[in-house]
Amino acid sequence: MNHGGDPMNWVRLAALGIIWGAAFMLVEVGLEDVGPFTLVAARLVLAAAILWPLSYPLCGGLPKRAVVWAFAFGVAILSNALPFALLTWAQTYLTSGVAGVFMAFMPFMSLAMSHFLIVGERMTPRNVAGLGIGFAGMLVLFGVDALRQIASGEGTALAQIACLGAAFCYASGSIVMKRAPETRPVAFGAATMILAAIMAIGIAYITEGVPQTMPSTTGTLALIALAIGPTAGALLLMLRILETAGPPFLSLVNYQVPVWAVIFGAVFLGEQVSPRLGVALALILLGLAVSQNLVARLRGRPV
Repeated sequence: MNHGGDPMNWVRLAALGIIWGAAFMLVEVGLEDVGPFTLVAARLVLAAAILWPLSYPLCGGLPKRAVVWAFAFGVAILSNALPFALLTWAQTYLTSGVAGVFMAFMPFMSLAMSHFLIVGERMTPRNVAGLGIGFAGMLVLFGVDALRQIASGEGTALAQIACLGAAFCYASGSIVMKRAPETRPVAFGAATMILAAIMAIGIAYITEGVPQTMPSTTGTLALIALAIGPTAGALLLMLRILETAGPPFLSLVNYQVPVWAVIFGAVFLGEQVSPRLGVALALILLGLAVSQNLVARLRGRPV
């Protein structure tokens, strides 16, 4: 597929990277008013309320086959409810930029899992080299005192583990998506969002109960922006890119998200970017570029 022939695909890709990168900043703002699990539930409920009605004019409504709902259930857990909960809780201890950098590990995990679970997707020496560089970046990101903090149960280290867990969830969700039966994308997305919202409501009620106060105007706007942009809107944009340019081109967004997360956190939230974070991000992106053969992808050649 020749994605280079359509400049709009590059515009869509850049927009998707910005939208997903901004999600971490919006979560940080929302957490000032509500608990992490209540925030996740509200975000998913609003996104479901957007996508469910849209599924009717765009593709005739929700999926009809039980097998599609079964895969939607798996994606709802692995790509929405669980990683959203882990990341949002982690951001009660970590800055938005640090949480965003951890998402760069998702392609590495997906690559390793695809080697064993997807026919025809075997790792090459280049992939292994990229994984090694990315692992070095992870060690820099964690820091030398991470094991001590984990052993003592300190929140910052556990939050870092939660971010890695979220990246693993996203990677697992991508595998489920690859194995799902062919269906109407928007209908599948709406079904996924409905199921994820139901799960998130249950988690929020058990852990935080019914909210006793309304969020501030700023918190409400951040929540609405989260639902419209990084949740519902990003899904529709991602599906459009998949349709017009294909999965290899879409994978280029992985280079953008952590960079934008750091930029938004520094510019709008005043977060400090430590030298260690910069070195870790550089190593991770270098490993990602090596493992996915970035030069070939940018030139539109098969990898």
